[in-house]
Parts: sequence; C-alpha cells; structure tokens
Amino acid sequence: MGNPLRTAQDRRLPRIPEPCALVIFGVTGDLSRKKLIPAVYDLANRGLLPPGFVVVGYARADWGDGSFESLAHAAAKKGARTPWRDDVWQRLSERFHFIPGSFDDDEAFDHLASTLDELKERNGIAGNAAFYFSIPPAAFPLVLNQLNRTGMADPSKSGGWRRVVVEKPFGHDYQSAVQLNELVDDVFIPEDVFRIDHYLGKETVQNILALRFANSLFEPVWNSKYVDSVQITMAEDVGIGTRAAFYDASGAARDVLQNHLLQLLALVGMEEPTSFDPQEVRAEKLKVLRAISLPPDISTGSVRGQYLPGWVAGERAVGYLEEPNIPADSTTETYAAVRLGIQNRRWAGVPFFVRVGKRMPRRVTEIAIMFKKAPHLPFDPADVEMLGHNQLVIRVQPDEGVVLKFGSKVPGTSMEVRDIAMDFQYGEAFTESSPEAYERLVLDVLIGDRTLFPDAAEIEQSWRVIDPLEAAWAGTKPEPYRSGEWGPRASDEMLAREGRTWRRA
Repeated sequence: MGNPLRTAQDRRLPRIPEPCALVIFGVTGDLSRKKLIPAVYDLANRGLLPPGFVVVGYARADWGDGSFESLAHAAAKKGARTPWRDDVWQRLSERFHFIPGSFDDDEAFDHLASTLDELKERNGIAGNAAFYFSIPPAAFPLVLNQLNRTGMADPSKSGGWRRVVVEKPFGHDYQSAVQLNELVDDVFIPEDVFRIDHYLGKETVQNILALRFANSLFEPVWNSKYVDSVQITMAEDVGIGTRAAFYDASGAARDVLQNHLLQLLALVGMEEPTSFDPQEVRAEKLKVLRAISLPPDISTGSVRGQYLPGWVAGERAVGYLEEPNIPADSTTETYAAVRLGIQNRRWAGVPFFVRVGKRMPRRVTEIAIMFKKAPHLPFDPADVEMLGHNQLVIRVQPDEGVVLKFGSKVPGTSMEVRDIAMDFQYGEAFTESSPEAYERLVLDVLIGDRTLFPDAAEIEQSWRVIDPLEAAWAGTKPEPYRSGEWGPRASDEMLAREGRTWRRA
C-alpha cells in the first residue's frame, strides 16, 4: 500500500521505489562495472533506494559473494559521480548477492529463483524484481526462456511486480526486432518491458521537452515557416575500442543512428502531448517516426564513411582497417550522414540532416535548429557579411547546455552586424550536478515510470527508416576520411548542393 500522506504531485519528497531486487545478468561485464554498479551506489548515496533493496548478480564466472563484493567496490569507487562514503557502501554491499552460471544452466537459474524467494522473506522485497540484460543480444532468447521456465517472469507467482530491462541494439533489422519484441512480450507483459536508450536519460535530452513546452518563446517559431533546417550531430573522437566484433557487424547507422539520433529527432519534431503520461509522450514520438521520409535518391541524399589513419587531439590514430580484429577488406561504415524529412504540416519542406561519426576532431552531441534569414535586410551588404543564420543549439554532451546565436551590432561608428552567442550551461546555472543517465533510468525502472523508454512500435518504426538505407548501401564502399576530420568530403557536398553547410560543432 502506498503512503496515504503522499501524492504524485508532491515534489518535496524524492521518488523512492518499493523494496525490490535488481537482478543484473552479465554483472561482471563492462556495462555493469562502468555504469550500472556506479549508478546503484550513487542512488544509494542520494538516499533514493528503499531499505529492502538488494542486488543479485549473475554471470559466467566463479565468483563468491566476497570476491564479487570486491569487484563491485572497485567499480563503484572508480565510476561514482557522488562523493565516496564508506558507510553508504558498507550498507549497500551487505545486500549484494552473486550467482555463477551460464545462460543455459538450468540449475543456476533454479538457484536464482530460490534466492529471490528467500530474499522475498528475509529482505521484505515482496516479490518485486527487475531483470537487467547487460548481455549480448544473442543471449536474450536464452535468458528469456529461462525466466519463463522458472516462472520468475510471472508476477502472479512472485506476488510482486516483475520487469525486464533490455539494452540496445534491439534487433539488427526490422524483422529481427519484431521477433524479439514478440519473444519479450510473450514472457513479460508489454507494460513491464523497458527498452533502454541511455541518451533519453540525459538531462539535456529531457530539457528539449522543457525548452519547447514550458516556454512561450520557442514554440511559435518551431515550424517550417521559420526553421530552415535541423542538424543533429553525434561525433566521437575515439575509435571502436574493444568492440570490433560487434561494430564490424553493425556499423554506425545500426549502432547509433537507429536509436539515439532518431530518438533525438522525434523529440525535436513531436507535437505537444496532452500530458507527460508515458503513453502520451510515446504516441507523439511515434507519429514523428512514422512521418519520416528518406531522400528520393539515397545515393545522393546520404553518405557513408570510414576513417583512415590521422591525428586526433595531437595523437596518432590508426585507420579502421588497422584496428585489431577488423578484416582488411571491411566495408563497414564508421560515419553516416543522411538527409531526412518529416511529412507533416509543421515540418513539410524542412530537411533534417543527421550525422554520426567516429575519430572526429572532438566528442560532441548536439541539435542545431537553423532558422531562416530575415526576409529583408535594410543594411548595406558589407555590413552583414559576418551575419549567419539564427541558431538554437542544444548541446547534449559534453558541455551540456543551450546556445542561442543571433545578430548584434559591433561596437563602433559603423553599422556592422555579426553573430554573437548567449550560452547557458547546466554546470554554471544550477548548484546540483546532473545525474548520470543510468542513475535516472535505473530509478525509473524500479519505480515503474516508462516515460523515457521507447516501446516496441518506436523500435520497429526506427528500423523501417534504417533498413532501406542499409539495402541501398549494400555492396558499396564507404567514402574515406582521415581521423581528425569532420567526415568525408562527400558529406559537405551533400549540403552544399542545397546551399547549406554543416555547423562546426
């Protein structure tokens, strides 16, 4: 029973989940060590976890509770955002449990089921559990079938709620996404499935909704009458790291464009929801995804690239084909840019240029709303040579904030107008630092808030955008670009044909 003195509208008290268990499959892997365990510690340090909270780790390693606690301690201390407090860790670590086993090990899953039953009584978690799939996509069906076989996915058997968290990539094309959705929804009810896209947990991404719908300043000009184009950029200065096997089989479009960037596009393009109920928000995003149009000629309206050796931040970088475990004849793209449209009244005729790339000059993710130039400028042409488009730039990372660029007179005796920028930064405007994306998303899973989680229809519709691109690119070679450059020359030419240029992030 909920607290009768508390309502959902009362923001004075923090949101704290009911007593529950977080079961992490693949708990010794990179995602768990770098993101999930630190997020759990930070939530505990902020007082946002219930007293009965427990973490159960499952992985193919012969760990005992003691040695697992050491691994978790090292991971939490290295990745924690909030100050380290030994007393917080001591209380949290007492509620850590580890179960070794492979994903086809019936006995280990039976042990997991009995452990959750014991914790139900001993820690008072009331049968509530969330299962986090921090595992390769190929293992999803195995684990789902085990959860189904043991009855761990069935709320009626557990006596509490049961939820599942699935990391991207959710399928590798439309058909595989549909099959995976059917499998997940067969084991768990759709309302208990959380498909996680960590970009949606970032404060600046959520601020897109606040910027648009909490202010009267921007919405009147958020349409084709005033907007010339929209540019969404995700640039990384790193290469593929240790992800060679996964990355070479997917490429930039499947890895990032299908999920992160199309979700950003949907938030920029969506209509105002009637409320911030999860169903309402997702319904508006889905309308945008369904209205996306691809370029008539994909060969001229999109560009694939692959990085060559070069220099990034003063350091020598090898080319993609020289990366460990990458075939010498690989045609996988490390850069993708495409011109998309949104076929509705608000955005008709406005191009959305979306690009993603590795080994770029620096790491940045941003959304740039490029406004049309004034229809008439009563100035001498020489006075406005330095005046460009008005821009509203939402910086998602790393310098989270919003920049508004507009023209202003240069001090002096002549009427010279040039661009200036008003810069809002989260780190300077607020005393409290922004939580990590996984902090917010793990907390939302435990509370049961699905607002920031794409549903099956969004995932499938996103693949309907990517699949035609992949089909058109099949058998083609990516355009080369040197590490440290902003992508292939063909990408600049794609915009130049329309009289536009990429914003230099």
